[in-house]
Amino acid sequence: MLAETGSVITAGGGHMIHCLTIIGQIEGHTVLPSQNKTTKYEHLIPQLVAIEEEPKIEGLLMLLNTVGGDVEAGLALAELVAGMKKPTVSLVLGGGHSIGVPLAVAAKKSFIAPSATMTIHPVRMNGLMLGVPQTLDYFQRMQDRITRFVTHNSHISPERFTRLFMNTEELVMDVGTVLEGADAVDCGLIDEVGSLSDALDALYRMIEETGKRPARKSTGKKGTKKKKEA
Repeated sequence: MLAETGSVITAGGGHMIHCLTIIGQIEGHTVLPSQNKTTKYEHLIPQLVAIEEEPKIEGLLMLLNTVGGDVEAGLALAELVAGMKKPTVSLVLGGGHSIGVPLAVAAKKSFIAPSATMTIHPVRMNGLMLGVPQTLDYFQRMQDRITRFVTHNSHISPERFTRLFMNTEELVMDVGTVLEGADAVDCGLIDEVGSLSDALDALYRMIEETGKRPARKSTGKKGTKKKKEA
């Protein structure tokens, strides 16, 4: 399973969890070149359904290191994760850029590594586009969908999120903002700065709150940064 899907099922911590990796570029309706590292949404959708329906699997850990990709595919995956009843935790490692932002906040608890970054920018499109007002209106409506999802599943306000992706003073020849680990927590986008052990401990605590099994002894770091309201 690890070689084929980049995921693994483990029960070493006393609970059976599914670890899912979202890496490289999220591939949508168009097949990307073979040299690109990709996460194929048609592979992840049935996996997420199976995780939710499999009674032996008690929780989901998502590890993200993605540059973004297809907006509709990424948003579809994020909606599936947000709609799961089982405990879900995400951990941003390296980068959670572009449409990776909704995926990171889709989990019930989100973490980001201290050295990780998240790039927030407006929706963009490659290829042929019609230079008509309807095109700009479509872009705005798509951006509004992303903003609604992110603000509904995190603690950042729509106004602040909009200011971040419309920032013209940070990126060279581009619009947007790059947030480092602590910055993403300070603005309310991510819940806590943490490591793999912190994410696992949080997931196990969520599982144990269901009353299925005795509590597991914590192995995570002490004093991780707490969630802040925007």
